[in-house]
Amino acid sequence: MAAKPLRGGASKGIRRPAVEVAIRPPPSGVRISKLMAERGLCSRREADVYIERGWVFVDGERLTELGTRADPAVRITLDKGARAAQQRQMTILLHKPVGYVSGQPEPGFKPAVTLVLPENQYRTPDTPIFHASHLKGLAPAGRLDIDSTGLLVLTQDGRVARHLIGENSTVDKEYLVRIEGRLDAKGLALLNHGLSLDNRKLKPAKVEWLNEDQLRFVLHEGRKRQIRRMCELVGLRAVGLKRVRIGKVKLGDLPLGQWRFLRDDETF
Repeated sequence: MAAKPLRGGASKGIRRPAVEVAIRPPPSGVRISKLMAERGLCSRREADVYIERGWVFVDGERLTELGTRADPAVRITLDKGARAAQQRQMTILLHKPVGYVSGQPEPGFKPAVTLVLPENQYRTPDTPIFHASHLKGLAPAGRLDIDSTGLLVLTQDGRVARHLIGENSTVDKEYLVRIEGRLDAKGLALLNHGLSLDNRKLKPAKVEWLNEDQLRFVLHEGRKRQIRRMCELVGLRAVGLKRVRIGKVKLGDLPLGQWRFLRDDETF
C-alpha cells in the first residue's frame, strides 16, 4: 500500500534550512540637505537643487550626489552660483485684507498671493520693478487668518521662511485686537501667561490695553486662530485683528491690499 504524501509535498522528517537575512546597519551621518537647512544656508528643497548643480562643497570637496550623509560637524560652503541665486530671491510684504487666505485657497476665497500684481505694488524711487519671475516659488512665511488683516510675508527665500516660522524661531509678532466683552485683571494675567490650547500650554505673551476696547498682543508663536481662541477662553470676542509688526519689520503706511519688496536695509 502506497504511503500518502504529506501536505505541501514535504517529506516527513526533512527540515528546511533556515533562510539567513542580512541586517544592514542604518546609514550613518545626517543628510547634507538637512544640515544645510538647520544651519540656515537655505531650505532643504533649495539644498537639493544646489547639490544637483554642483554648488555645494563639503570640507572643500564638491558634492553632486543627492542623499549624501555626513558627520554633523562637517564644513559646508556654497559656490558663488548658489549665492547669486539667493540674492535674486525676493521677499514681499503684503497688507492683507479680510477675505483672503494666507496659503491654500478655500472655496469661495482667494489666496493672498493673487494680490501680488504690478498694479498693487507700493513703489518708491529706489524699489525694484515687479517681474513675473518674482512669483515663482513665492510662499507665505506664516499664517494670517481669513478674518484678519495686516502684515503678511511671502518669500522665495527658504532662509527667511525658516527664520520666521522654523521650529526654533524666536521672532515675535505684534497685533492690535479690537474686543467685545469684559476683561478683569485676572483675565489679563491669563492672556499674558497661563492659557492652553489643544492641551498644550502657550508660551508667555505680552498683552496690554491700548484703549477701552482694544488690546495689544505680542506673541512668540502662531497657533491656528490663536488670539481669537485666547480671547474666548477669558470671555472676550475678538471683532477685529490686525498684525502690525513681524520682528523688526513694521506694516507702517503700506496701504491695504498693496505690497512692497523687503528692502536691503531691513531684517526681521
